[in-house]
Amino acid sequence: MTSQIREKSSLRAPTGSVTGLCSASATMFAVGMAFLGYWGVYEQGSWRAVDYLVMAIAIVGFASLGCVPWIVTTPVSEEEADKVAVARRAMALGTALIWMAVCITVFA
Repeated sequence: MTSQIREKSSLRAPTGSVTGLCSASATMFAVGMAFLGYWGVYEQGSWRAVDYLVMAIAIVGFASLGCVPWIVTTPVSEEEADKVAVARRAMALGTALIWMAVCITVFA
């Protein structure tokens, strides 16, 4: 049983995973920036509490997306597993938070 777990944890990520994750995180970062630019330019008046909530969620999402290339390109020794799984989770978290910020501004 432990040999099966050890074999699964030592599997390498498919070819192109690092490039794909870096490109996808950069794209989502750009989508989020475009949203904030549009929202900030066309929204008039003073900020409400929900606006601060949107900014906080978006900043955490941007931080998560910005960490993806750093996480996935961190050097590992031959015995250690790739960091692709951790980078995928950071990518999913960042994407979810950016879209949550967009949805809050649309529906609030």
